Amino acid sequence: MQPDQIATFLDLVETRSFRRSADRLGVTQSTVSARLKALEAALGVTLFSRSRAGADLTTDGLRFEAHARALRAEWAAALRAVGWTGEQALVVRVGMQHDLAGARLADWLADFRAELPDVAFYIELDYSTQMCADLIAGALDFAVLFSPRAHPDLHFVTLGEMRYQLVSTHAARLSQVDPARYVFGNYAPAFAAAHRAALPQLHAPPVTVGQAAAVARLLTGLGGSAYLAEETALALAASGEVQPVADAPVLTQPVHAGMALRQRTARLQGRLLAIVRRQFGARR
Repeated sequence: MQPDQIATFLDLVETRSFRRSADRLGVTQSTVSARLKALEAALGVTLFSRSRAGADLTTDGLRFEAHARALRAEWAAALRAVGWTGEQALVVRVGMQHDLAGARLADWLADFRAELPDVAFYIELDYSTQMCADLIAGALDFAVLFSPRAHPDLHFVTLGEMRYQLVSTHAARLSQVDPARYVFGNYAPAFAAAHRAALPQLHAPPVTVGQAAAVARLLTGLGGSAYLAEETALALAASGEVQPVADAPVLTQPVHAGMALRQRTARLQGRLLAIVRRQFGARR
């Protein structure tokens, strides 16, 4: 039984399609079939039944699914355990939403290291979709993100929310905002929904960007109006590069901590959760 066979089986559980799994895994359909056949031979059971509608789990496949998830997670943990950690006893991989890094990364990392001095930290800045996938695969131990993904292997805790303010290089009030010069920061689905509800007149802009740092650079480089994280908006306003749009609503984006379901009661994840909760002022 090989790790790639387990990964292929679990991808098929999600896609129910040999073609889609081949595309997602970057292999041929024949490779997907060969891996599944090898896994079924090792187990002595049939895991999927095939039809024109796709691939459906058999009863044995349903029984094996939870074990396959556990095997994948343990394999990822084993790879990290035998990898190089320098003088530290353990490497912990933490994912963080891009937009959170600027204002909070240094404080969080300082607290992580103070709380866990014998741990080496690998910090990955990414988007929610990829972090959820990495948590499922065991490539991350903990993540702070905007958009949780409903999945039987994942556990999420709401930490608080990010506040976003509308700033502009030319407008002091909403009526003065030029839609042709508006930059929409599409930070997450929840933020986009709040923006659409509050400012429908600005929800079809000529420029949409998915990362806060890029939105800020476009705003200061080319001029215009945009929603920025409150810390960034205040700093740019203090420097005189932009001004707040006084009557624009403050928009919020929920922030969550994510981890593997089986690690939700682990001491390490509990200590990391306590640190990020303190940063948001959340109570236990």
